[in-house]
Amino acid sequence: MTEHGLPDGLAGPLAAWLPGQRWFAGKDRPIDAVRPHEPTVLVEGDPLLLHVVVDVVQGDRTEAYQLLLGRRSQPPEVPSTAWLGEDTGLYEASGDADLTAMLLEAIASGTRIGAVTFEPEPGETLTAGLRARPITAEQSNTSLVYGGQYILKLFRKLSPGTNKDLLLHRALQSAGCAHVARVVGSITGELAGKPATIGMLQEYLPDAVDGWAMATTSVRDLLADADRHPDEAGGDFAGEAERLGAAVAEVHADLAGALGTTPVDRDELDRTVRAMNERLDRVAATVPQLVPHVPALRAAFEAVRSAQLPPVSMQYVHGDLHLGQVLRTVGGWLLLDFEGEPAAPVHERHALRSPLRDVAGMLRSFDYAAQQLLVGAVEQEPEQVARALEWARRNRAAFRTGYAGAEGPVGDPLAHATLLRAFELDKAVYEVAYEHANRPDWLAVPLAAIARSTDGGE
Repeated sequence: MTEHGLPDGLAGPLAAWLPGQRWFAGKDRPIDAVRPHEPTVLVEGDPLLLHVVVDVVQGDRTEAYQLLLGRRSQPPEVPSTAWLGEDTGLYEASGDADLTAMLLEAIASGTRIGAVTFEPEPGETLTAGLRARPITAEQSNTSLVYGGQYILKLFRKLSPGTNKDLLLHRALQSAGCAHVARVVGSITGELAGKPATIGMLQEYLPDAVDGWAMATTSVRDLLADADRHPDEAGGDFAGEAERLGAAVAEVHADLAGALGTTPVDRDELDRTVRAMNERLDRVAATVPQLVPHVPALRAAFEAVRSAQLPPVSMQYVHGDLHLGQVLRTVGGWLLLDFEGEPAAPVHERHALRSPLRDVAGMLRSFDYAAQQLLVGAVEQEPEQVARALEWARRNRAAFRTGYAGAEGPVGDPLAHATLLRAFELDKAVYEVAYEHANRPDWLAVPLAAIARSTDGGE
């Protein structure tokens, strides 16, 4: 046992425990080594709370993750999966409400403990003394809700510098954007001798509903009523899809105004096409079902090189936009989680992109929502498939209309049809790789979308 409470030989139990965590991004290859950094004692005594950063080595890749580790003489009320083996005496403590209360208290008081700095945003006065509950559905990070007032996101995979999520929320907040939840505090640590964002505290909106739940409920209502079209069903989502399109365009405009834009020249388009083709080659090498579509996909990507495109620019964008990343409140739509694509390296997450990538991501999400109830069916009824696709077309069109009407930085997405189609297909190729590795039952969704687009059916 070290003087700070980490038992000797913790690396082995961590290597066995990490792959079972939803937020661990290294499930694609075995763990070669786990190297814990010197812990920071956040709460001393019994119970004990440690903040620990671990380097996870997987071949030529080393990534840093943060853990909250607890130890106490009386068993805590945490899931059995939180324990790091039988002999360590330690458990992952994000679900221990007695210990995580101190995180909010430290932010409210502006505390520094070792290399970890807790601070409220300028001008914010926070209410401390609230207990936390974890949100169990989250995957790439861990979020704690404090008393229905605040939500603290703990970024599991760390990188030096200000996390993009915090950076963009602050920029949008300073621009007066109405489509993000207010940031009220943060936690910063050190990584490789540089500051690194550990957590972000925001206002919590308990009455908000996520876009995925709303959209799939609309699809369910439609499929349950065989006599109605999407525009006739009581749960028609098109109005919300149009308002969502406008909200995304306004966020893009605010990001462009706050953080600037860069013009896209032909060299940049060539780099974009090369990256699409490289992804296509990688995925086709591991997913044989994609191979028949490769020629048509490559042709769609190459069309970007020769197309007469309106002027386009690059800027900070969301980077992983879909219906699960938006909330509907009484005041309108909010966008969440601006970190970018979870599997992407940090430099790619911070790279400037075309706003059309976010548009393409949301359009693909409507396709997923339309088919969610059909996935896994032994035999899909052609009529239901047709009705689901009708729902997707209606809501995709409504979203584009809303985006175009809000005067975002690219105007009408259909004015960039060749580039938007390429981005959609590139996103679908990414989905093929993800579903093949994680959810084989869903593989048919992106493959069918690719077939429809390349056959001229969409």
